[in-house]
Amino acid sequence: MSVLVDKNSKIIVQGFTGSEGTFHAGQMIEYGTNVVGGVTPGKGGQEHLGKPVFNTVEEAVEKAGADTTIIFVPPAFAADAIMEAATAGIKVIITITEGIPVADMVKTYQYIKNRDCVLIGPNCPGVITPGEAKVGIMPGFVFKKGKVGLVSKSGTLTYEAADQVVRQGMGITTAIGIGGDPIIGTTTREAVEMFINDPETECIVMIGEIGGQLEAEAARWYKQSGSKKPIVGFIAGETAPAGRTMGHAGAIVGGTDDTAQAKKSIMKECGIHVVDSPAEIGKKVREVMG
Repeated sequence: MSVLVDKNSKIIVQGFTGSEGTFHAGQMIEYGTNVVGGVTPGKGGQEHLGKPVFNTVEEAVEKAGADTTIIFVPPAFAADAIMEAATAGIKVIITITEGIPVADMVKTYQYIKNRDCVLIGPNCPGVITPGEAKVGIMPGFVFKKGKVGLVSKSGTLTYEAADQVVRQGMGITTAIGIGGDPIIGTTTREAVEMFINDPETECIVMIGEIGGQLEAEAARWYKQSGSKKPIVGFIAGETAPAGRTMGHAGAIVGGTDDTAQAKKSIMKECGIHVVDSPAEIGKKVREVMG
């Protein structure tokens, strides 16, 4: 069992015929991902990359049975694209777009909250279940099938952690890049919970960064859950100057619990195996998995 996406997922690309959508859809198809078409308003009825183009997500659901979407729509229109997907009945909405206005995401978050769908992102690398589906912008060759679930705020650290796990002779069940914006659809805790409930995942790697409470919330939930499934944790940004946003819009320290040191302390108290450098992730996973 995989988390969120697998070989049976029927995936569409919103912003299919744009330059980003075209490039990454091509990579996804090459990987073997089950892309059933794409959406570009006004271009319905055409074919692109050998797949049908639809005018609306609703049409893609009706005609191609789409249940998963990846969004490469410019920031000004991305929130509408998310809400359109949710309204059409898409179950997994993966939003790559960076720079969506926070006010738009507040509205979107409220809109999708009571709908039967999962939003990953925005401003994220996507989701990959190795050997089955790559729904994102990550380099597919880095990921090999295995028993380690991976959740990360950072795209590049997702790839680094996966590479280290693979170099230790292990692999990944699913990797979820949740995104680094202040308002995201799926939190670290929710992603960790998915992996705790996944019978194939035997260990979890949780990569966070300074700013916000996501990692602390995930750690406290993990402790309360009583799960014996080991988690290896890393927090990026230990040397970041106080009060400065670093790379991700959500990576700003707003209180004493938001610093890397505070988060690491909370994680350790909750039974998570914390490493001080990303270079130690693979070895620590090997150690805790015996």
